[in-house]
Amino acid sequence: MSQTSQSKIRIRRAKLWGATTVFAGIGLSIAAACATNPATGQRQLALVSEPQEIAMGQQNDSAIVQEMGLVPDQSLQQYIRGIGAKLSQVSERPQLQWTYRVVEDPVVNAFAVPGGFIYMTRGILAHLTSEAQLASVMGHETGHVTARHTVQQISRAELAQLGLGVGMILSPTFRQLGDVASAGVGVLFLKFSRGDETQADELGLRYLVKAGYDPREMPGVFEMLDRVSAAAGAGKTPAWLSTHPDPGNRAQSINQQIAALNQNWDNRVVGTDAFLTHLNGLMYGPNPREGFFRENLFLHPDLAFQIQFPAGWKTANQKQAVMALSPQQDAMVELSIVPQKSAQQAAQAFFGTQGVVASQPRNTRLGEFNAVVGEFGAQTQQTQLRGLAAFVEYGTNVYRLLGYGPAQVFGQYAGAVESSFNSFSRVTDREVLGLQPNRLEIVKLSEPMSLTRFNQRYPSEVGVDKLALINQIDNPNVPLPAARMLKRVVRGG
Repeated sequence: MSQTSQSKIRIRRAKLWGATTVFAGIGLSIAAACATNPATGQRQLALVSEPQEIAMGQQNDSAIVQEMGLVPDQSLQQYIRGIGAKLSQVSERPQLQWTYRVVEDPVVNAFAVPGGFIYMTRGILAHLTSEAQLASVMGHETGHVTARHTVQQISRAELAQLGLGVGMILSPTFRQLGDVASAGVGVLFLKFSRGDETQADELGLRYLVKAGYDPREMPGVFEMLDRVSAAAGAGKTPAWLSTHPDPGNRAQSINQQIAALNQNWDNRVVGTDAFLTHLNGLMYGPNPREGFFRENLFLHPDLAFQIQFPAGWKTANQKQAVMALSPQQDAMVELSIVPQKSAQQAAQAFFGTQGVVASQPRNTRLGEFNAVVGEFGAQTQQTQLRGLAAFVEYGTNVYRLLGYGPAQVFGQYAGAVESSFNSFSRVTDREVLGLQPNRLEIVKLSEPMSLTRFNQRYPSEVGVDKLALINQIDNPNVPLPAARMLKRVVRGG
């Protein structure tokens, strides 16, 4: 949750709640049709025209940038745009207004939306080791756009309603999800098929070669993703693999395709030093300044507050809101900042919302803070809701706390919701208030040494196993040559 003067709640990943993506109201009045895939020349089902695809992408882009934020390093962004220009111009759709960006997300992920909008997370950049590897991922995502995979998925998708059904009237969290889905951002939740992934790999390789890169760097990306998946543990899938299913034997297949090209790649661009130089100083891992969890206790250093969410509930810290979902996915607690200047104004605005039936709100104290608290009910298309709302004045902000669920079950959660509200308090721990994000530092070896020895000489905030992962080193005890550039993780100042 980041600090803003007028915050709105957004959900970036509906799957955090195990919910079904909302596509209702996508607003495309179109008839079934077939079209020729521009990248493969094959006929495919396409219910979305290119102008509609571009418009959908533009709407998605605005929502994504607003929700996730962009890495503020302009030199890095320019570097990414330059690589993207090389790839897009050798693609089958160079006429699109291609946009390549790095977003503020620590997870290992990359994704594309229709119309030529490609996003790399800073998390995946931290796990790559060369410009050619980066171009491999960007080329893969470019292939999804040129082959119109998302458009094809939309054409086949069965429209569904959000399973929770709680709060399309009450909560901007879900109301905005509905709005954004109407604009087309629901495409972010579509999962590509293994056939799509194989095709995007092939197209990515095609663009990589045409743009002058050494394709032998591409298999290393898939090997890295396998290692990230293994490191995550059983039952945990990296974000990239959750929407980009592994078609199997990926690295082997790409190696065979490279061999079949029968070319000399020695003079092709690898760009290890150039790439790693651009990573120097990049934030690594979550940004604690935007809040973090210790079990179910959420602490926010910049805003200096903390709140305890109910035990056993699934929590998520979004860009401008923090929330928790009950184990049965039938109740929610959420906290955000509202634009009103007083708790009284915020309460009037909320309880005066059309469709909300409120008890008489009461002025009270929540811990040391002035607050307005009240119960409410509302009827959605799916169910009758009950909930508790509190508006708290702290510093220059007014915080809104909502707890709600279906009327027939909310009574069993009311005590936990009230306890969570009452836990809202000031953070005074200096260690918490002073936490800074970790960052990557690039070190050029002055002499041969192993990664283990490197970590002894240049200690990191992460262990050797993690260092081996982000540097793509199989054996941390094998000597590395002098002048090799390595990543270490240091605490930011």
